[in-house]
Amino acid sequence: MAENLVTAILQADLVWEDPAANLKEFQSKIEGLSSKVDLIILPEMFPTGFSMNAAALAEPPEGISLQWMREMAGLKDAAVTGSVITEEKGKFYNRLFFVFPDGSYKTYDKRHTFTLAGEHEVYESGQERLIVEYKGWRICPLICYDLRFPVWARNTEDYDLLLYVANWPAVRIVAWDTLLKARAIENLAYCIGVNRVGTDGNNHPYLGHSAVYDCLGAMITTPDFESEFQQEVVLSKSHVKETREKLRFLQDRDTFGIK
Repeated sequence: MAENLVTAILQADLVWEDPAANLKEFQSKIEGLSSKVDLIILPEMFPTGFSMNAAALAEPPEGISLQWMREMAGLKDAAVTGSVITEEKGKFYNRLFFVFPDGSYKTYDKRHTFTLAGEHEVYESGQERLIVEYKGWRICPLICYDLRFPVWARNTEDYDLLLYVANWPAVRIVAWDTLLKARAIENLAYCIGVNRVGTDGNNHPYLGHSAVYDCLGAMITTPDFESEFQQEVVLSKSHVKETREKLRFLQDRDTFGIK
């Protein structure tokens, strides 16, 4: 079990619908990370940007982007996660891959498709949440719009880290900042959000604001976060344990289920 988890957040300006260019740029960023990093987090739809052009861009379940993620995981001996437009059995998914250093992986399909952009008309909604066991840490990875739905993120499995990969637009960046902090506080867990910057092919601007919050909602990353950057952040298992022993709020949670 790792007491500390060194997490790298990579905030980038994605090249619209150009997987080759994006993978090349992210590879350069990943190669520049330290040898101490345990987990590398990329934005939502990191090979393409947030596109509804799934018919042209979708990859098979074990496509080029997943193979690239496996290569990067092996290169840095670290886990790599981010979401990719994926086609399986004739249906499209906004699918997050969590790739372990040995190349094995787990997947999560975005539960809350973004109706405002018509995502629900193109992509299937996922039905199961994922809890990843990695180096003694329990991690719950979710995708962008999922952030607005606290019941789906509710910490009923005693996870240590909640993370969101996103393409969250500038016009609603205050909500992004506020909800990431709230998810950390209410779940007594680290909460990480990794967003993009720049402007996409639909002329929507993005301000980034990728950040890491501790169990009490304190930001522990740089406040200068509206341009491309990468940062390695050390998460402490002791911080989670000691906070929950002192503040037993999770024991008082209501009991209910999701239909």
